[in-house]
Amino acid sequence: MSKTTYFAHETAVIDDNCSIGDGSKIWHFSHIMTNSTLGENCNVGQNVVISPDVILGSNVKVQNNVSIYTGVTCEDNVFLGPSMVFTNVINPRSAVNRKSEYARTIVREGASIGANATIVCGNDIGKFAFIGAGAVVTKEIPDYALVVGNPAKQLGWVSEYGHRLTFDNNNIAICPETSQQYSLNDNKVKRIA
Repeated sequence: MSKTTYFAHETAVIDDNCSIGDGSKIWHFSHIMTNSTLGENCNVGQNVVISPDVILGSNVKVQNNVSIYTGVTCEDNVFLGPSMVFTNVINPRSAVNRKSEYARTIVREGASIGANATIVCGNDIGKFAFIGAGAVVTKEIPDYALVVGNPAKQLGWVSEYGHRLTFDNNNIAICPETSQQYSLNDNKVKRIA
């Protein structure tokens, strides 16, 4: 079996039983805790905490000062902006141990979460969704949705390249960067070409 090759800055702490994919980079003062999984080509910025049993897919970008707590899974190509945070308990109390109550949160493929956003646990983020900076997510976010504010409210839809989509009378939109086509039916967006 070949040895996995990844970069870890000398100040990074990587606990036992972690799986880190080829080409991944872990920067200054970050802590990857036991049983965490990072896919290939991930980039973990400075001062990041990845708690036990967290799963990151391939090509996940984690910016500086991010906390990813137990119960979180990020699929491939997810972007986590600077200082954003996940929670994992709905009603935390210092004097009450609720480790058995950690809620699961899944961030689907290609989603982006902006700087200083907070994702309240148990609310999945749909694929290619875009969470604006500072948003506080308190409910499920659909695929391709653009949400902002506290609590986060949906403003519209975005393409896989992060551009606002404008749907015509036939409920078809075209990404201005790629010419990919999207359809909107029953308040759900999907890419069609």
